Amino acid sequence: MAKLTAESAAKQTFIPLMQELAAAYQAFSLYDAQGLRKSGSDLTPSQARVIFTIGDTDGMTCKDIGDITLITKGTLTGVVDRLEEKGLVERWSVEGDGRKTIVALTPRGEKAYKKEFPRHVEFLKTRFDKLSATDRKQALELLGKIRELF
Repeated sequence: MAKLTAESAAKQTFIPLMQELAAAYQAFSLYDAQGLRKSGSDLTPSQARVIFTIGDTDGMTCKDIGDITLITKGTLTGVVDRLEEKGLVERWSVEGDGRKTIVALTPRGEKAYKKEFPRHVEFLKTRFDKLSATDRKQALELLGKIRELF
């Protein structure tokens, strides 16, 4: 097998796809954060993902929140700490299983969720509406295939 170099790696046919996928994710992340800044919500993207995930629930375990938001356990702990400091969430251990922690919105957090979630969905919708229904369906299918590869 030939030695892999930066030059030969750059010739791999999947590299442009990988670069475009990374660029699309970065562009989305920047736009997502911009929407939160414009709203004046004082939420970071990670904090918003947690609030939006546990909104309209009685609370969720940290594991479930992490699985849905894709925020790692260590990072999630810090995000929840900061949301707790802001008075937006509360947490408690599950009786009989001290390893499980439930995180739920406080009344103040519920108010923030009800205000910010629809606003943010509408902010993102303005961009995704620029794609046709067919384009959205194709993108969803292709991204699903890529995810399944890994």
